[in-house]
Amino acid sequence: MERAEPSAVSASHRDYPVTALVLQGGGALGSYQAGVYEGLAEAGIHPNWVAGISIGALNAAVIAGNPAERRIEQLRAFWEFICRQPWAPSLPAAPADLPDAWRIVVDSVEATRAMLEGQNGFFVPRPWYAHALTGKGPATASFYDTRPLRATLERFVDFDRINSAGQVRVSVGAVNVRNGNFAYFDSASHKLGPEHFMASGALPPGFPAVEIDGEFYWDGGLVSNTPLQYVLTTPPRLDALIFQIDLWSALGTPPNDLLQVAVRQKDIQYSSRTRMMTTTMYEEQNYRRLLHDLMQLVPESERNNAAYRRAERLACTCRRNLIHLIYRDKPYESYHKDYQFGMLTMREHWSSGLTDIRATLGHPEWLEKPSAEQPFVTHDLHRERR
Repeated sequence: MERAEPSAVSASHRDYPVTALVLQGGGALGSYQAGVYEGLAEAGIHPNWVAGISIGALNAAVIAGNPAERRIEQLRAFWEFICRQPWAPSLPAAPADLPDAWRIVVDSVEATRAMLEGQNGFFVPRPWYAHALTGKGPATASFYDTRPLRATLERFVDFDRINSAGQVRVSVGAVNVRNGNFAYFDSASHKLGPEHFMASGALPPGFPAVEIDGEFYWDGGLVSNTPLQYVLTTPPRLDALIFQIDLWSALGTPPNDLLQVAVRQKDIQYSSRTRMMTTTMYEEQNYRRLLHDLMQLVPESERNNAAYRRAERLACTCRRNLIHLIYRDKPYESYHKDYQFGMLTMREHWSSGLTDIRATLGHPEWLEKPSAEQPFVTHDLHRERR
């Protein structure tokens, strides 16, 4: 797939005060998002707002925590580091031309290894005797210990940059374990550290809750696996070009066996119904625009009452363009695709993301700002091909 020329897309990209990158959770599938970011960067598109859940939050940290010229290098270093086999980092990766039947075997071995040994710089299994029901608190109530992830984030992420005014805005979502409420940690209002990103990816019972300011948090994917709604509804409402990068597809075929049931269940559970959300936001933005137009018919003498002022806060003329990319499963992938961190698979995911975004940016007209009459539009390469 040929690269999109920066000049072909940069003019449209500059028409928006907000360019947002929205990253869904999905564990080992997350290198697909890194490939998408590489394609955006080579086309001269540098988001000024990155929002993520779970592995999307970790990618967001690496992107926002590095200068633009180093982001691809650091993303690749991060993914190669965590996908390295902890016990034998010098072993070569499986060859890329294995037939599907052998890939099923190789992937199963890699996933089993991750379960038994953990993942380099990410998580390690707790001793079997630590799994007793009488534990030492929320920070240890899990099968794996994620403390290595803190050191990894500090290695690849400059948190001073994330927290500096004028840099890329970062938002990551997590769930308060005590009250079940969803919480966003946003660099516009919080000072973010490794713990905020670790909390966003603390999926139980594998990973332990992370303590922040006296409260414990789990993976945001328990409630919503995408921060899209937060990006669309958080004031101030501005014109925005949004790249939504999903790792789970709500669209699929009925399963024929129990393994396929496990795969399909995860797809449905973690897809977060992005299509439904975009349809809802499309309707809402049209209503807000209609309200604004109707308010123009109100005489000046009647605009100083409480009802008009309430309507004024709800009305909105901003225009949103959402570019939606969804990772597509390979025929040999199974229920363990989100914790199969093999180096070969990681590189395949990365390549798929790069290919998809290059094909998407091959339609520069998709990036043009929507009209006032149709203020919310979406584009999806795979859907429009169908």
